[in-house]
Amino acid sequence: MKHMGARLTCAKAVSGLATWGLRNVFKRPAGTFPGKLAMRIDPQIIAHLADKAREGSVVVVGTNGKTTVTNLLADALEAAGKSVICNRAGANLSSGVASTLLHAKPADVAVIESDELWLARTAPQLKPRLIVLLNLFRDQLDRMGEIDRIQDSIVGALEKTPSATLAFNADDPLCAAIAERVRNPKLAFGVEGDMGLAQNTVVDAQMCQKCLSMMEYDYRQYGQLGEYHCPSCGFARPARAWSASDVSLGIDGLCFSVSRATEGGADGARFDLESPFTGAYMVYNLLAVAVGASEMGATPKAIQRAIDNFDPQNGRLQRFSVQGRSVLLNLAKNPTGFNQNLKIILQDKGPKTVAFFINDKAADGHDVSWLWDIDFEELAGQEGLRVFAGGIRANDMQVRLKYSGVEADVVADAADVLSKSASDERGAHVYLIANYTALPALRTDLTRMQEEGGASLPPVQDVSAPAADSEAPVQTDGENPLVIMHLYPDLLNLYGDGGNVTVLAQRLRARGLPVEIRRVKHGEECDLSQADIVFLGGGPDREQRLASEALLAMRDQLTAFVEADGVLLAICGGYQILGREWLLGEDVVEGLSILDLTTLRAEGGSGNRLIDNVILESPLAECPVVGYENHAGRTHLGEGVRPFGRVISSTGHGNNDKDHADGALYRNVLGTYLHGPLLAKNPQVADWLLERGMQRRANRTGTSAEALVPLNDAAENAANEALCRRFGAK
Repeated sequence: MKHMGARLTCAKAVSGLATWGLRNVFKRPAGTFPGKLAMRIDPQIIAHLADKAREGSVVVVGTNGKTTVTNLLADALEAAGKSVICNRAGANLSSGVASTLLHAKPADVAVIESDELWLARTAPQLKPRLIVLLNLFRDQLDRMGEIDRIQDSIVGALEKTPSATLAFNADDPLCAAIAERVRNPKLAFGVEGDMGLAQNTVVDAQMCQKCLSMMEYDYRQYGQLGEYHCPSCGFARPARAWSASDVSLGIDGLCFSVSRATEGGADGARFDLESPFTGAYMVYNLLAVAVGASEMGATPKAIQRAIDNFDPQNGRLQRFSVQGRSVLLNLAKNPTGFNQNLKIILQDKGPKTVAFFINDKAADGHDVSWLWDIDFEELAGQEGLRVFAGGIRANDMQVRLKYSGVEADVVADAADVLSKSASDERGAHVYLIANYTALPALRTDLTRMQEEGGASLPPVQDVSAPAADSEAPVQTDGENPLVIMHLYPDLLNLYGDGGNVTVLAQRLRARGLPVEIRRVKHGEECDLSQADIVFLGGGPDREQRLASEALLAMRDQLTAFVEADGVLLAICGGYQILGREWLLGEDVVEGLSILDLTTLRAEGGSGNRLIDNVILESPLAECPVVGYENHAGRTHLGEGVRPFGRVISSTGHGNNDKDHADGALYRNVLGTYLHGPLLAKNPQVADWLLERGMQRRANRTGTSAEALVPLNDAAENAANEALCRRFGAK
């Protein structure tokens, strides 16, 4: 005990000295560094400091909304008269939690935000009274991995804290699946009834995690949140202890009723909440706040007071006034978060300026393929809309918007946005949406400009529309269209791979050529003799196996399609399935044997993944081919199959970690590990596929094969060149 006390004393002293030095010598915020130092000296320092919260702690975890819920929950408890310890800035790793506790005075309650993968480290030390699980969405796949991994980590944390009550979002089947696996006391919460919202394309829970059947939804609020059940095993949305009902959403705010069910299902407490913030995701955030605060002793009046006084200062739904213009800054870091921000923007029927800032630093995730899982098409055709793209990956953002039918200029920062849109209608609202590391700089600039009255804005630049290029007008119909058949988009849908279909279709439409996209979902029949191009994407392990079983049943049809010069593009998991065998964990799974290739287990198992940006030299393109890899299997080519390309970048591996080659080419089949999606920044590869697809269409319909006229690929080439400069390809 003496030794433990000495370590704690030393850790406190060192962290205190570090804090003083950072603040007074280097004039920087202390941040998480003191916590990192303290944990090196005393790895159990969080446990040793947990009793600073006399009444215990609440931990908030989930993909989206953690910081907002954590801050509002802390505010509600303070409004109820309690003193609170809180990591308000969102420093949610162990070092951030340790720094928060080190700097805090003893208080009644600690409200702590936790990263999903770090909950297993922090929760056992904190021993919280309540863990609030908000939602689970696809997020930073290169860092976080598949959702299964996140679920396992949260389950492990709960098993180590069996006395903690789990308050979980019952409308999310991924959260409900976690609740079924643990013995903790539980409180389910959710929204009563269908809010009647337009749905997005990305759903992260298509399959039942108990029996691997396809889930059925009576309705969805957004993402996978809604009323669900499995027709095979009976897994379904659990009964809710806390419910939101009578939800009303408007551009100026929202309101709903909160009710608490008692034992036997009888109604308990009931109260109304309203907020100046809007969006379906805010309904869930505020409901989680109401649940957590009520369970910790706050009154409805205190909760409403906290909502009324909530003034975000961390870039989450933070409002600014610059030169008389209303500017809303918000964080969005994954497809679901972005789609909910789009809903807020589209509620504004007036003129508006929108800018998306995308970085790819470690905290953001180096892979930005997920941009293609966002429904930016909803912005197309909006009157009075100006759109910009910024951040390290501005060029990627510009390309994504281009293929959604939205023209966007590249900008440097917030001041650049306001300058280039200064000639727009004065009443136009401005929306700046940014991911993690892009957010702080925007917040700093907007704060400065607001304080200066906007005087620091650079001179207004020319914002006239660029001259029209010579591309053919868009046409979406016509006789004898080229048919693109997208197989199992409900299963093989990771990393924005479906964007390849969008690129192919839009490049035909831009040339005035008719195209038809047929999306074949699991359980549906298809006739490949009527297809010209077939697409297979990548998917999570569970979904990939189900897709593989369905594809095996149509192996003869697929083989005939390939041998008849049908065009087939397969990415990652879809690419593996084309070979002789592939791996699912420790299991060897039979492939289609359409290509002579085998995928072997990595040394060290599935955790030993090949993840990085990749640049190839390929015979299909004069320019380097760029993309992003994320796979565990090591693929080796057999006879009659040649590589798609040779790795020439300073990063990345390709098929395996030995031969520096990626992908496979056979007849008109292209298989590769490159996400991105592949074709967005590699238009020459897209046109290689389209040329062969046009010939297939001509042979199938008895017509002539039109030549592909050149397109203006300036945006695509700029995005390609930006990556080549960064990762060492000439």
